[in-house]
Amino acid sequence: MLTSITWSFCLGLALEVSCAPSIHVPQALRRQSADNFTSYSIPPLESSGLNGTLRASAIKVKSDTFLYGPSIAGNTSFWPTGPLGKSIVTADFAALSVDEPLELKKIAADVAVVTATIEGAGGLKQLSDYELLYKNQWKESLPEGVDVGVVTNYTNDLFFSMERLSVNPYSIRRLNPSDTLAFPVDNGIATNITGITLSGLLKSGSLFYADYRDQATLESTGRFAAYCDAYFYIHPRSGDFLPLAIRTNTGSNLIYTPADTSNDWLLAKMMFNLNDFWHSQWYHLGATHNVLEIIWEAAYRTLSDDHPIMALLKRLSIRLFAYRVSAVTNLINKGGLIDKSFAFTGAAAGISTTKLYQSGAAGNFQSNYFYRNLESRGLYNNTFGPKIKCFPFLEDASVIHTSIQSVMTTFVDSYYTSPSSFQQDKELQAWIAEAKPAKIMDFPSSVDRQTLIDILTQFAYLGSAAHQTLNTNDLAEIKGTLPFHPASLYQTPPEKKGVPDLMPYLPPANASIQQLVLLGLFARPALVNSNVSLSQMFNDAPMLGKMNTKVADASATFEKEMLAQSKAIAARSFDKDGLSQGMPFIWRSLDPQRAPYYLTI
Repeated sequence: MLTSITWSFCLGLALEVSCAPSIHVPQALRRQSADNFTSYSIPPLESSGLNGTLRASAIKVKSDTFLYGPSIAGNTSFWPTGPLGKSIVTADFAALSVDEPLELKKIAADVAVVTATIEGAGGLKQLSDYELLYKNQWKESLPEGVDVGVVTNYTNDLFFSMERLSVNPYSIRRLNPSDTLAFPVDNGIATNITGITLSGLLKSGSLFYADYRDQATLESTGRFAAYCDAYFYIHPRSGDFLPLAIRTNTGSNLIYTPADTSNDWLLAKMMFNLNDFWHSQWYHLGATHNVLEIIWEAAYRTLSDDHPIMALLKRLSIRLFAYRVSAVTNLINKGGLIDKSFAFTGAAAGISTTKLYQSGAAGNFQSNYFYRNLESRGLYNNTFGPKIKCFPFLEDASVIHTSIQSVMTTFVDSYYTSPSSFQQDKELQAWIAEAKPAKIMDFPSSVDRQTLIDILTQFAYLGSAAHQTLNTNDLAEIKGTLPFHPASLYQTPPEKKGVPDLMPYLPPANASIQQLVLLGLFARPALVNSNVSLSQMFNDAPMLGKMNTKVADASATFEKEMLAQSKAIAARSFDKDGLSQGMPFIWRSLDPQRAPYYLTI
């Protein structure tokens, strides 16, 4: 019999808005708003007159009352403090809390159904029983179900390897021919699998690597994990991107390959996925939330609310400061949701986030520009080795990135009509200079036309396509699906090969439902085809009404392009080889009608 679990308060977000402290709006800000300026504007070289005085006064109030405080949920970017900073955080969290009870009700209804189904089947006794977790389940919280192919094709090696180029494209890198190999693979085994030796793959630029060994130092919840690193390769004949070997880095430090038994190799892939799942979530926190927060904080302290850049950043940052509060209160706190499902504790999540952020892997701004990040890891525009044949993340994200960049180009060109106008905008210059006291990592130290276009494009991209790739609906649709993506092992990794049964290592029924509930809490099915879909990123009538017509026209073009892309993704199916985008599953995460345009959770 499955034990009962109380879901109604598992996130603790059913907070009454009336309980939140009222927001104090300083007099200078109220007065500026009351003047009801008809349009956003950039300041001239010398501010003069009443409007200029009010504008400067309002900025000073913000900089005096919206302050940088100690980081929370890890040692990453500053967290708002001061009277205005605290008020904004409170308001954002209260706004998030309004949505959450509805999601909890949906999940509670679904849990009752799936629990009865599993009980009726006598529990989870074999791998195929995990299908019961999905067949005709989660109708309220995940009405369109998991991605096509997830339940049926997960044992396919191409499924596993192509997840590195779609579901989590932020950890894999191509090895340089001069790199030292992390671990050996027998020449005979490598040749039988790939047609070439490991060193031959390295020299040809066809060898890729992912490394999660650093997870070995993390605090355990008492459940189990390996600390995998792995090789992937481009097949010299087919051009397919495939897995070659996985090392566990625990116990007897086994090295698994596709030449092993099907049970051993499947368990190795599951152990790797456990580490990959952990990495993706704390990379996501550092690379999207933490980076966007501190850039917004610096902007808010230096830009007038009547500056068009500030208006744009506000549009792209709805409830920006709600999410870390939710994390420290309900997710990574002792006894919280991470402790209940993962192999590592909530405290370990803060450590992982800190490492990823402070190393620059997640925290750097410019070096993580969309194409620059991929180039730095040899995944795009590579100068050596064969080109990746199918790269779903690049294929889908590049469409969104290009359209965002087009809007930002129009936006910048419509407000900054000459090279000198960037220097004349003292608020813009103050924002760039504020990066130093704000400790924004790898932020531009000066600004011109292309720099500003790049800043705004990356800001919008991080909150939309980058975030959706790693989080939100993607978690329940594929990234955390069972049995292939366990958050924990329930038995120590094997000391020798020849595992007869995988079930002792996998989450039992209660733990499986707990994991799926956690993922469901991050899903936002109600936002699909809504006014907060990614296609609606710039479709804000009050904002556009105070901007010039060129920006409004660019917004309309963006929506048209995104709707066309959504139609193309929705029409995807398997080809004659049973593949979509070169994968044995149909990936929907970056459909602009399914993905939200801001962080959402």
